[in-house]
Amino acid sequence: MAMNGMMCIHIGEMSDVVEARQRAMMVCKAQGLSSALSGTFSIIVTELAINIVKHAGEGEVLIRTGAEAEAFAIECLALDHGPGIRDVGMSLNGGNPAGAGLRTGLKTVRSLSSVFDFYTQVGKGSAVLARIDKESPVTGHDSPAPPASSRMAIGVVCLPLVPDEPCGDGWYVIRDPGRTTILVVDGLGHGPEAAKVQLEAIRIFRKDPNGDPAEIIRTLHAGLRSTRGGVAAAAVIDEDRGRVTYAGAGNILGQIITGSETVKMVSLNGTLGNDIRKIQDFSYSWETGALLVMYSDGLSMQWDLENYPGLRQKDPALIAGVLYRDHTRGTDDVTVLIVKPCGVKT
Repeated sequence: MAMNGMMCIHIGEMSDVVEARQRAMMVCKAQGLSSALSGTFSIIVTELAINIVKHAGEGEVLIRTGAEAEAFAIECLALDHGPGIRDVGMSLNGGNPAGAGLRTGLKTVRSLSSVFDFYTQVGKGSAVLARIDKESPVTGHDSPAPPASSRMAIGVVCLPLVPDEPCGDGWYVIRDPGRTTILVVDGLGHGPEAAKVQLEAIRIFRKDPNGDPAEIIRTLHAGLRSTRGGVAAAAVIDEDRGRVTYAGAGNILGQIITGSETVKMVSLNGTLGNDIRKIQDFSYSWETGALLVMYSDGLSMQWDLENYPGLRQKDPALIAGVLYRDHTRGTDDVTVLIVKPCGVKT
C-alpha cells in the first residue's frame, strides 16, 4: 500500500475553512467515494478547520485517502500549536458553554468518524485524527483497540516542500502474514524530477519486494541509474523471529523505540543510481510493543517521544502527525512513517 502526495491545507482564517471543505469534496470525488461518505467527510474537515481558526488561530489540515490494501477510505489530521485542552473528557462529550465551539466540533467529528483519536498538551497544541472506513463508515467512538495481533498498523505523513507540487519523497508498505516490508525513498532535490525518482523506485520495489533489505537497495541502485538518483531505506519486520532487518543508503533515518529505549538503525553513505560503496543488512530486536519510525531528512533529528507523554499509545497516524507538526524543517519534502502492532500497548 502507498499514498504519496498527501494534501495539506493551511488554516488561518474562515476563508481557509471554505477551501478545506471544497478540497475535501474534490478528493472524495476523485476517489469515487459515495455522496453520503463525501458529505460526512466534508463535515469532519469543516468542523476541524473551524476549531483551528477559533481556538488555535492557525494550523494545518492534512487529508489522505486509503490505498487499495488499506481498510479505510479517507482520513484527516488536524494539527495546531494552540493552547491545548485541559479537560479532554469534557471536550469530547459536549463540555460547558465556556468552550462550546471546540467541544461541539469535536463531539460532532467523533460521532461521524469510524476511527477518532486525539492528542493534546496544554500550552503546546492539539492533534486530531478522524478516519472513515470503507466497510463500516461510522462508529461514533474513539479509536478502537482491536485484539493484539501481528498485523502492523501504519501511519504516515508525506508532503512536498511546495504545496501542490509533486512530492520527491515516497513510501510503500507490504504486509504479509508474519512479515511487513517497508520502503522509504527520497529523490534528490524536490519537485517533478525528484518525484520521478521516488515513483520509479516504488515501481521497481513492487516488482520484487520479497528479498532482504540489502537486496532491495541493490536492485533500486541498479534500476535508478537513468535518473538523478536518491536515497532510500528498506526494513523487514519478521514477527515470528522477533527481528527487524534494515538497510539504508543515504540520509533516510530509522529508529526502533521500545519503552524508554531507542535504537537508531544504521544507514550507510551513498546515492542510489549514482555512487554506493557498500550495502549491508543490519539486524535488530523487535519486541512486543515496539514502535518503528522511518523518516526523510525533511524531518529534524531533534525529537524525542519522551517529550510527548501518552503519544506512543495513540494511532500511528497521529504520532506521525505530531512529529511532523513540531519537527518539520520546512526546507525539503518530508516523510515520517510509523509502524506499530495492532492492538498492542506501547
